[in-house]
Amino acid sequence: MRTKEYWRNWTKAAGVRAVKTVAQTAVGAIGASMAMGDVNWPLVASTAVLSGIVSALTSVAGLPEVPVTEKQEGQADENGK
Repeated sequence: MRTKEYWRNWTKAAGVRAVKTVAQTAVGAIGASMAMGDVNWPLVASTAVLSGIVSALTSVAGLPEVPVTEKQEGQADENGK
């Protein structure tokens, strides 16, 4: 079982990734819309929010910046605990 500290770290890391993804997607969508001459704000917002949701769901598979120790995976240490 993973510890509370692991989940706190995971939530923070996943949140940071999702916010960065939302910002990057919004900038890309705004830039593409400006090139076409008109910014469709509902499209920008929905695209950015969807990218944040996908980022959070992808983080469920694991985050390299949040290491999992052997003890967190439920494996016994050298004393069998």
